[in-house]
Amino acid sequence: MKHSIKKIFNNLTAFLFLITIMTGFIVLLVVEQNSSFSKVNNLNNQKQIISTLTKLQKEDIELALIQFNGKSTQLLHDIDKLRGLYEYDYTGQYILKNSTEYLNDLNRLSQLTLSFNQTANDYYENSGEKEKLDKIFVELNKHIDLIIFKNIAYNEAKFTLLQSITIATFIIMLFLTIWYRNRLNKIHGDLLYLYAIDTVKKEHTIFSQEVDAIFLRMRRKNSSSGNTEMIDPVTQVNNYKGMINSYGEKKGMKDSNFTTVTIFEIDNFSKSNRAFTQEVTQAILKKVAFTISLHEQATDVVARTDYNQFTVILSRSSKEQLYKDIDIVRQTVSELKFKIPDKGVVSISVCGGFSIKDNNMHLEEAIKDSKEILNHAKSLGINKISQASDLIEQIA
Repeated sequence: MKHSIKKIFNNLTAFLFLITIMTGFIVLLVVEQNSSFSKVNNLNNQKQIISTLTKLQKEDIELALIQFNGKSTQLLHDIDKLRGLYEYDYTGQYILKNSTEYLNDLNRLSQLTLSFNQTANDYYENSGEKEKLDKIFVELNKHIDLIIFKNIAYNEAKFTLLQSITIATFIIMLFLTIWYRNRLNKIHGDLLYLYAIDTVKKEHTIFSQEVDAIFLRMRRKNSSSGNTEMIDPVTQVNNYKGMINSYGEKKGMKDSNFTTVTIFEIDNFSKSNRAFTQEVTQAILKKVAFTISLHEQATDVVARTDYNQFTVILSRSSKEQLYKDIDIVRQTVSELKFKIPDKGVVSISVCGGFSIKDNNMHLEEAIKDSKEILNHAKSLGINKISQASDLIEQIA
């Protein structure tokens, strides 16, 4: 089975996108770890301020109150900082889901701080009890220590997550790097074989669909240049013999795709009723052949199989896509116009017989079916395409 280079590179793009997301998540966790250190520093700073507020000198009460007001305000400001830091703790909010617990701890910290500030204010300004201040001081310190211990537990959970993602990212990168290195080396080997650079390997199994298609085209071109019996001399596309030969070469490339055989016939352009000179006729045939060939893919075959008929063999992933592509060919041909002396501008159109070829059906049988369907399309007028279902409807 041949592998598609396009699919490999699409998968490689998806792999790089996945690794980018995983790496981005690792970066997020590292940044959050740094934010966690800021929280701990903040809490330790609060403990230091609280300790300072219990040791102010009461001899100069005015200075003590000024220091107290500044530091007590800073305590409340530090708690607001902790709330602000948590807004960016996405892991804690959405993965650990500790929002309620953490914010409740901050609310409790805020209440204890307000109580401490009030008690300390009473102690310095109104000569309150030192025992009461010491009691609320101990309670506040215990709660700050509790928040710090919980933060350590959060960090352990984050580190476990960071470790798991880092290991998974490394394993995925290692495996897929080896995997894609192998595939890219095979594609490179195909290219060396295609351009005859790799002279060591005289025999090479082509790995990729695209290179196989190019190789088949090159071989067909080389064989055709030496065998004019397979090429239509007017249009330079395959003749009937060349069509059979090209189809045989490309059968192995179709895999599980659907195949259609469509016969196009140029409207009002028969051998028995020649409306144009030979020069104009050949120019029209060349232009129609060229227009059809523009839609040819690696697995397709285009041939002129009669005076005014072209047979197109397409292979696609679905029947709907086959019909869509064939109809696009019809529309493209219908846009052709020729300026002919004594006749003015002449529009060209085609009718088509669209037939799905089953895997067990011979090509000749599919061509026969397409001709019958073509006759039905011609009976409807010009610039029409019919398929097997149209014949069934007509019989019904």
